[in-house]
Amino acid sequence: MINLSDIRLKLDRQSVLKGFDLDAESACVSLVVGPNGAGKSSSLKVACGLWRPSSGAVLVDGRDITDCPREYRKYVAYLPQSPSFHPRLTVAQVAEFYARIERCSPDEVEYALECFGMDACSGKRTGNLSGGFRQRLGLAVLSLSKAPVLLLDEPGLSLDPFWRERLQEWLREEAASGRTLIVATHLLAEWEGKADRCFLCDDGRIVGQLNPEYLRQAFPAPLDQRERKVAND
Repeated sequence: MINLSDIRLKLDRQSVLKGFDLDAESACVSLVVGPNGAGKSSSLKVACGLWRPSSGAVLVDGRDITDCPREYRKYVAYLPQSPSFHPRLTVAQVAEFYARIERCSPDEVEYALECFGMDACSGKRTGNLSGGFRQRLGLAVLSLSKAPVLLLDEPGLSLDPFWRERLQEWLREEAASGRTLIVATHLLAEWEGKADRCFLCDDGRIVGQLNPEYLRQAFPAPLDQRERKVAND
């Protein structure tokens, strides 16, 4: 599991996270939902070690890794909202590069590409990929990671319905294997009933928990509208 305890973060003298607390359990898919600017992406960047918090702690299975950059790479893997790769590299070259880092076998690389439908375009340069294909390549690369905690920022945003469903199936498979998965999103309809827990983020902190089976009932209006209803079970 991963625990973010009283995380505070300032960027350009602006408070972005204001006492952010989150406990994501092992073998679970946890959603972090909220309007744009609520702090969802910032919390993931702190959780994976890209940004160092002003105060607070990040713990994985009770181990404080806040000030240990190497520990982040060992325990946490992160997929940003818009994955980017060197445009001259092919899909296969990108996958092989990350496979060497993770010490994956050729069979594991082949399976990762097949899992997200990237095997058919393995010779294509990433600079020629659409947003959806880049997202799927990012997911294939993420699947090569051996880290017990996976963080995904708006992973379904560029995917069509078929691949979004495949993504959600894969998340369930990874949770069943014991991994901790956190998905940050503002797309409630697409993720309703697809997670074990759901946390509501607003103004730089977690302000409540929602029933992941009834997200649209909790928010009849879009999340980016300021007037919204908080549902707590």
